[in-house]
Amino acid sequence: MHNQWDVELSFEEDGVHTQCDARLVGARAPGLNGHGEAVRSADDRPLARIGEEMAASRALEELSRKLRTQVTGEIDDEGHRPAYLIY
Repeated sequence: MHNQWDVELSFEEDGVHTQCDARLVGARAPGLNGHGEAVRSADDRPLARIGEEMAASRALEELSRKLRTQVTGEIDDEGHRPAYLIY
């Protein structure tokens, strides 16, 4: 069986604030998303790439936490006992 999920990142920027939404997409992907933000300091040069990278990393961290929480709950439900994930 082959299954593929992709991560879609979308950004909104205003020169100071950068927001990123990350979501899993695919025929069998769980409907989860994450959100991250970055704020440029007044002392920093206006490099959109850095704001995007920081906001994306935060969105992906949130997405990862949500996915881990979901799978832990599914393991608990399936086994009718607490799950202990080893990673």
